[in-house]
Amino acid sequence: MLTAIIDYESGNLHSAEKAFQRMAAEVDAGAVVVTSDPDVIAGADRIVLPGDGAFPACAAALRASGAFAAMVDAVEVKARPFLGICVGMQLMARDGLEYETTRGLGWIDGVVDRITPANAALKVPHMGWNDLVIDAPHPVLEGVATGEHAYFVHSYQMRVDTPAQRIAHVDYGGDVTAIVARDTMVGFQFHPEKSAATGLRMIANFLKWCP
Repeated sequence: MLTAIIDYESGNLHSAEKAFQRMAAEVDAGAVVVTSDPDVIAGADRIVLPGDGAFPACAAALRASGAFAAMVDAVEVKARPFLGICVGMQLMARDGLEYETTRGLGWIDGVVDRITPANAALKVPHMGWNDLVIDAPHPVLEGVATGEHAYFVHSYQMRVDTPAQRIAHVDYGGDVTAIVARDTMVGFQFHPEKSAATGLRMIANFLKWCP
């Protein structure tokens, strides 16, 4: 079994790599590699798409990457389990509205727009620990309950048009999407590798997930 963390030059992947490798060893989920090699991605059993930065720049970098076609084929055609993290989750949306309208992957029915807290005292970016509110059960949430913490760093959020595709949110002057899911795809707005035991549990759950 192989989990491929896609490297398209969008952020430092060292901490994510170490967290996934640690949990893969604990649950006997095989190897974890950070790669931009289309052949490796095409042959992987699970795909992880991280991302840091602005939606348009990340979308352009991903589409320009040789990894793009292999990732889309693995997820859309072969139905390999997929996890998007931070901007990697946002790229799953239909469109991003950061600076300009940018086409996303269209895997989740929604758009990515700036966070606008109802409480003007709340700062943007939304940065730090926040309590998860579970909206629907999912295998990646096994052993995770409402009130557990995750670590967020983002100024934009996904607004889903199909409520069933949002399985968790947080309160930050209003509901902010935390986890989306559809078919063999799931996305975390927070950084699981920085979310202590709760984040590691969700990484392990993803690595064990075989839809």
